[in-house]
Amino acid sequence: MSAPQALSLTKTNTGSAGRTKLNRSQLARLRRKVRRISAVLERNLGVPRRKSEKPRPLDMLVATILSQNTNDKNSHRAYTELRRRFPSWESLAEASLSSIRSVIRSGGMANQKSVRIRDILLTVKHWFGRYSLSSLERLTDDEIIDQLISLHGVGVKTAACVLLFSLGRDVFPVDTHVFRVCSRLGLTPGSKAPDDTFFRMRPLVPRGKSHTLHTNMIRFGRRICRSAVPRCGICPLYGDCVYEGKKRAIRNSPSPADHDFMLLDNV
Repeated sequence: MSAPQALSLTKTNTGSAGRTKLNRSQLARLRRKVRRISAVLERNLGVPRRKSEKPRPLDMLVATILSQNTNDKNSHRAYTELRRRFPSWESLAEASLSSIRSVIRSGGMANQKSVRIRDILLTVKHWFGRYSLSSLERLTDDEIIDQLISLHGVGVKTAACVLLFSLGRDVFPVDTHVFRVCSRLGLTPGSKAPDDTFFRMRPLVPRGKSHTLHTNMIRFGRRICRSAVPRCGICPLYGDCVYEGKKRAIRNSPSPADHDFMLLDNV
């Protein structure tokens, strides 16, 4: 059975991003700022490595769902155990919810995630006749996002992660860390939610830099631009910050080893 029609993402999901009009001068200024910020983060955090072999889209989709509302190490443990216990998606789709819950408990929210994952697998099989999302590869970025967000429990961020990490598209996902950093650096003034920031950042990210900037913003948000106690005193982007709560107090730098592991680069 063929998949349903796309949901007209550009008309229905842009939110306030569609109401924010930038003139050429403003757009050019923000593009220069993002390019400079990307370069600063690369100098300080390096260029993240990517695996030569990309994971399959359905694998990435399940892994991203497991990553929701938990840290990467816990979700990686849950994903690894899930694949060990259920080596095929068919075996997982046919398993009981209680058995799935017990396997992914380390990733948190096992009750909700077990239902979502199994329902998604069954829907994918209904759409395409098999447990695979490889048919998405022929679609445009927006068409893929539309398709994926029609699945219960899949939002724009999760869909964008599938595009970037599995399909190799030049798409910039926005999670809570990226949302916070973009807001504090004044890149998306007025944005109230990650989805809004996603659409605002689309024309600003330099071509070919989506993976590097996304990963480095997450690292930066974990190490320095933290939610509760940002380490403003060691911030290399302090001069660009518009966050009202910033302060110059010097704080010791945390160990990078605690913050570098990224689940979606290890699926």
